[in-house]
Order: sequence, then C-alpha cells, then structure tokens
Amino acid sequence: MAAPRIELVPSASAIPAAAWDACAGTGNPFATHAFAHALEQSGSVSAQTGWTPAHLAVRPDEAADPVSVMPAYVKTHSRGEFVFDHGWAEAFERAGGQYYPKLQISTPFTPATGPRLLTRSDADPALLLKGAEAVCRHHSLSSAHATFIPPEQLPVFRDADWLIRHGEQFHWFNRDYRTFDDFLGALSSRKRKTIRRERRGAADSGLRILQLRGADIREEDWDDFWVFYQDTGARKWGSPYLTRSFFTLMSQMMADRLLLVVARMEGRTVAAALNFIGGDCLYGRYWGTVVDVPFLHFELCYYQAIDFAIAHGLARVEAGAQGPHKLARGYEPVTTYSAHFIADAGLRTAVAEFLTHERDMVARDIEIMRGMTPFRRDEG
Repeated sequence: MAAPRIELVPSASAIPAAAWDACAGTGNPFATHAFAHALEQSGSVSAQTGWTPAHLAVRPDEAADPVSVMPAYVKTHSRGEFVFDHGWAEAFERAGGQYYPKLQISTPFTPATGPRLLTRSDADPALLLKGAEAVCRHHSLSSAHATFIPPEQLPVFRDADWLIRHGEQFHWFNRDYRTFDDFLGALSSRKRKTIRRERRGAADSGLRILQLRGADIREEDWDDFWVFYQDTGARKWGSPYLTRSFFTLMSQMMADRLLLVVARMEGRTVAAALNFIGGDCLYGRYWGTVVDVPFLHFELCYYQAIDFAIAHGLARVEAGAQGPHKLARGYEPVTTYSAHFIADAGLRTAVAEFLTHERDMVARDIEIMRGMTPFRRDEG
C-alpha cells in the first residue's frame, strides 16, 4: 500500500465539508468545517489579520478524502490565542532569534477546549504532528503551538515529545440538577443568597431577557450584537477580531449551534451574550451592553447559561478565559492544556524549564481555589 500523503491545505474550502466533519465529529462546534470556513470567508482570519490558514490533511492516497485534519494557521503575532507566549518571543528575539512566524494549531479567538487532531478512527493522529514539525522546518517557523487540547489527546503530543503546558479556567458542572434552585441548594447559604440577590437585581431592572436560537436570531439581532461586540472588543483587545459578516455566515451555516441571550428594554435590545451549543457543553463566548445595569453581566453570561444547560441536560458550561469572579457563581477551577514544538534547542530548553515551574504554580492555584468554591462543605 502507498504511504499516506500529508498535505498543507491553504483554506478550509479546499477540503469537502463532509470529509472534514467525518474527522472532527459532531460534539464540538468550533471543530466543525462550518466554523473554520466562516472565519476564512468573512475575512476574520487571513494573511492581512496575521492568521494565514495552513491546515494539514492526511490522505491514504492522492484521490481519497482526508482521514485526518489539523486546523492550523501561520501567525505573525500572538494575539487572539489566550495562551500567552509573548515572553518567549521577546526572550528569543533578544537572543538573536526570530520567533515569528510560527504555527498555531487552534480555533482562532476561542479559548475553549476541543480536538486539535481531527481524525477518523482508522487514522493515526501522530502523522499530523510529524506534518506540523515538517512544516516548521521547511518554512523556517520557530515553533508550533496546539492550545486548549482535550486531555484524551495529550498522550499523542507527549509521545511526540512536545512540551506540555498547564493553564486554568472556570467551568460549571451539572450534577444532575433538575432546576436552577437544585443547583442553588448545593451552595452555602451565604452564596445562595448572593446569587438570588444578583438575579433579582437583573430581573427588577425592567429588562426582558430572552433566549434566542436558530432561525429566531434575525439579522437585526446580529446588527445589535455587533455593536456590543465592537465595544467589548475595543475595551479588551484594542480592536475586534471578528468581522460583521462572520456572524451572518455563522448563523447561516450552523444556526442550530447558536444561543443568543438578549436583554431588551422598551423593545430595544440593549445587551446580549453569545453561546455555542456542543454535544454535552455550552460554550460562552462574547457579550456586551449599552446600559449600566447591576449584575446584568452575571445574569446574561453565567446564570442564563446554567439555566440553559440544566434545561437541556448539558454536562457543563465553559465560560471562556479569565475570571476568578466566576468562582463565587458556582464555576469551578479546572486545568487546561496546550502543547508546544520548539525547533531551536536553546529556546526549547528555556521554555521547558519555565513550564516546570509554571505547572507547579498552576496546580497550587487550582488547589487553593477549589477550597474557595461556594458549595456546601458537607457536599465535598
């Protein structure tokens, strides 16, 4: 039999959607062909934005559909990744190296754990890592970085001798709750009262809060959301990552995966939070508002997400990056993972030493924060 072919693919559109999704599965919305294609078609990722698509595909022969896909991008900066390597870049460049361009294996602008090696059951995921290493060497890229890797894919990266990095996020877990009050019942009395007070504050503001899905989300809703997204992006990142057309394309391609929680005042939408629906998880992504209402952020982004997860039997809510303030709202600290191939031996040694200390620090932080969760101590 012929050896499998590893190809560098310049766009998601060059791979049939059915073949891509046969590798990705259906559980994670960010791993789908539709999401990658919407990013590219909308111009949100491109050479101009510093995210040049450079996907890898493994085919059993020249004519066959891919049996493995690695969504990847050549980067000329480190923005929009949420696993920060600016210090590595600065140190390498001070030493006379060139850190950029690099290869980023991730879902752009999305700090959500998901598969990075999209493979059919009969395919070898290690071939994708060999391909990524070959791309780095052939194109003089300093490194390759796979971020927010699911734990079940870590052994493949470890076996390939990639460096493993630990981070932390805050996720909410559904312990067979039937209602939001069931969830509150698992909390300490003081924390339970705090959340009820916050929910009342949002409810008493005169706002009407709606959960919109699929075809119920109109273009006017995306126009409103774009205003919120631009404002939040300008304050957090300096400029928004996604273009306006991305939201329309996403709504056309994967409407069943979207949950838009909106707050309306006198018929006008004044705030909204966008979520993506996975097989067993709700992923909170973006939010914004043009009004100042106490606790509205908590209501739209956290409590409405918990309501939805309970009502639809989802196992957890991932609320994105940052946020120790999520701890008091029932979100628990978890370890996140990334893997890194460093071509330069000296830089690899320095990064490996840094990661050893960082992993210890992350483990200590998570242990401390687990003792600060709002759950009743008799619940463990």
